[in-house]
Amino acid sequence: MNSLTNRRQLLKNAGAGFGSLALASLLAQEGMLQAGDGLDPLAPKKPHFGGKATSVIWLFINGGPSQVDTWDYKPELEKMDGKELKGFDKNTGFFAGSVGPLMKSPFEFTPRGECGKMVASLFPKLGEHVDKMAFIHSGFTESNNHSPALFMMNSGQPRMGLPCLGSWVTYGLGSESRDLPAFVVMSDPLDRGLPKGHAANWGAGFLPSVYQGTWLKPKGDPIENLNPPTHMSSEQQQRQLALLQELNQQHQKSAGELELEARIKSFELAYRMQNAAPEAFALDSEPQHIRELYGLDEKRCQHFGRQCLTARRMVERGVRFVQLYSGGMENQRSWDGHNDIYGNHSQFAGETDTPIAGLLTDLDQRGLLDDTLVIWGGEFGRLPLSQKSKKPGRDHNPHCFTTWMAGGGIRGGVTHGESDEIGHHAAVDRVHVNDLHATILHQLGFDHEKLTYVYNGRRFRLTDVGGEVISSIVG
Repeated sequence: MNSLTNRRQLLKNAGAGFGSLALASLLAQEGMLQAGDGLDPLAPKKPHFGGKATSVIWLFINGGPSQVDTWDYKPELEKMDGKELKGFDKNTGFFAGSVGPLMKSPFEFTPRGECGKMVASLFPKLGEHVDKMAFIHSGFTESNNHSPALFMMNSGQPRMGLPCLGSWVTYGLGSESRDLPAFVVMSDPLDRGLPKGHAANWGAGFLPSVYQGTWLKPKGDPIENLNPPTHMSSEQQQRQLALLQELNQQHQKSAGELELEARIKSFELAYRMQNAAPEAFALDSEPQHIRELYGLDEKRCQHFGRQCLTARRMVERGVRFVQLYSGGMENQRSWDGHNDIYGNHSQFAGETDTPIAGLLTDLDQRGLLDDTLVIWGGEFGRLPLSQKSKKPGRDHNPHCFTTWMAGGGIRGGVTHGESDEIGHHAAVDRVHVNDLHATILHQLGFDHEKLTYVYNGRRFRLTDVGGEVISSIVG
C-alpha cells in the first residue's frame, strides 16, 4: 500500500472499487465489456445466431415517396381517374382543404426483370435490378406528419429521444473498423437542409453516445478536425495522445471509473481517423468506369452518386451501418410531392436512379451484396388522390407505403403483401414499422426480442412490444 494513503482515501478507493465491480457486472451483461480488452463498446460482438448480413446501407427516400407512382402498379386507379373517393377521411393527409379526386399515375409502368415486376418509368436503371429486390407493398405507420413519422421509421416510436436502428445495430454488433466510425450518416448536400427532426433521427437516445451516428458534412471536410493540426507534427501529436492516455488511465485506476476507458478509446479512434478517413473519402482514386457506374460525371446525379460510392467504400472498410438521405426539408426540397408530383418525383428519381443502380451493381461485383443489406424507403407513402394545386400533387398517406430490400440474405424478385386496388390502404399481410425493424435485425443475426438495454429500471428494445419477422422475404 502506498505510504501516503490515509484512511479516508482507503475508504474512498475501496468504495469506488466495489462500485466498479458492480458496474463491470452490469456492463458485461449488456455486452459492453470485452475480455482482455477493457471497456471497448465498439469491439466486434457476436449476434444471437449466424446472420446473413454484416452491414447495412439504408437509402432513406426522405419526404414520403408515392408508392403508386414508383413500384406499386395500380391499373384500377387508372380506371377510376378523376372520380371522387366516397367516404374518404379528409384528415388522412396533411391538407384537408386541398383534397381532389382520384388521380392515376403520370408515369408509365412496364414489366422488368425475370420476375416481371411492374416498374415506373422513373427508374430505367434500377428496374434492371428487380430480381435482386424484395418488395413490401403493405407497409403502414402511425403518423401523417414528417417529424414523428421520421422518428417512427428510425427508432420505432413516433417521438424523439429514443435510439435509432443504426445505434441498436452498432450496440449489438460493434464495428469491424477500428479506424472509422461504426455508424455513418449522409444528408442531402444541395442546400436543401436536414430532414425534419435533424440529428435526432440518428441519435443514440438512452444508449451510450458512442453508438450515435456520425454525420458527414455535405461540404468541406466531412468530419470536423479531420486534418491534423498544422502547428503540430505527427510525432508531437502521438506524444500528446500518449500523455493524455497515461493521465486518463491513472485517473481511471484511482477513481475506479471504468467508463473512462471508453472515452480514452474515442480519442484513439479520432487520431486513427486522421489517417484512415482521408483515404476512405478519396473518391478520385476510383477508376473511370466506377465513376461512370455511379453517375459521378452527370451533373444531375453526381452528388448522390458520390454518397453511394462513399457508402460502398465505408462498408468495404468495416463500417457497420450507413444511412443516406435523398432530399432535405419538406415540399420541393424532398420527395414531398404536394405540388407537381410528376416534376417532384422525376427530379429526385433522376438524381438517385443511376447512383443506386450503380451501388447494387458494384456491391454485387465485389461480392459485398451477399452480406450487405440495402434498404430503400421513406417515412410514409402518398394518397392515390390528387392534391389541388397549379400542378396536381399528392398528400401524405400513413396507411400505405412501399419499401424494398436487397442483399444480405434477402430473397430477390419477390413481393410481400398488397395494398388495396387503388393503393390507399395496406390490405393483405400488413407490415408495421416494427416488423420492418424485426426483419432487418433478423438478417443481422438478432432475435429482436432479446436485443435489449436496461434504462430507468425497464428493459427496452427497438421493436418495443411488437414486431414479427417477414418470413416470406428472408433467405
